[in-house]
Amino acid sequence: MPREDRADKKTSRGRASAGAKSPVKVEPEGHPDLPKVFCIGFHKTGTTSLKMALKILGYRVTGPNGRRDRNIGENVEALARRLVPKFDAFQDNPWPIIYRFLDTEYPGSKFILSVRPTEKWIGSVTDHFSQGRPPMREWIYGPGMANPIGNEKVYVERYERHNREVREYFAGRPNDLLIFDLAAGDSWGELCAFLGHPAPAPDTPFPWRNSKEKREKRVARHGGRQEMRKARKANRLATKADRT
Repeated sequence: MPREDRADKKTSRGRASAGAKSPVKVEPEGHPDLPKVFCIGFHKTGTTSLKMALKILGYRVTGPNGRRDRNIGENVEALARRLVPKFDAFQDNPWPIIYRFLDTEYPGSKFILSVRPTEKWIGSVTDHFSQGRPPMREWIYGPGMANPIGNEKVYVERYERHNREVREYFAGRPNDLLIFDLAAGDSWGELCAFLGHPAPAPDTPFPWRNSKEKREKRVARHGGRQEMRKARKANRLATKADRT
């Protein structure tokens, strides 16, 4: 079930619970008057940081989307047509893979290619995606390639080919494509100049999310992802038992 659908389901379930109260999540007002923004860098290139930065600038952002859709290749264009009218900016999968379709379907849009050195990228990918075999990664990297472990060569070739093809496709269109390298120091200046958007307050730091150091601290404190899920489930059950 896509993330946006799961969110709707959770919201409905929460409303149905007698007396249940949850904090109200305040979303940005959005920029329906501005061009759509598509972040088309591969995962683990600073996509989450870009997401948070765009939210600070007031954009309504979605992504990743359709990660567990076993027919994502067939459904991706319909997914895009359903989501694009609802949001201002889009990041993570599947958006990088369909940049040609998006450029044709939504002329005048802005595209951001986030990049990082290949060796750092593949190291982060193998560290972060060593478990699970979601259909999305098979669609991107090929049948049987959902797990990067043992398939590093395939992943690197696909990553570098994507970056090369994006640059070639947008050649001569500097107003439409921004190449954004967070590790090299790109920040509010480059992003806001490209978007034609005022920069935030001078003391606003550029968000740096999902860094290796932060993940290591989180794992050291809570354990791996599976352990974290088990701990959260145990906490929920304990809380429920206390209330009965």
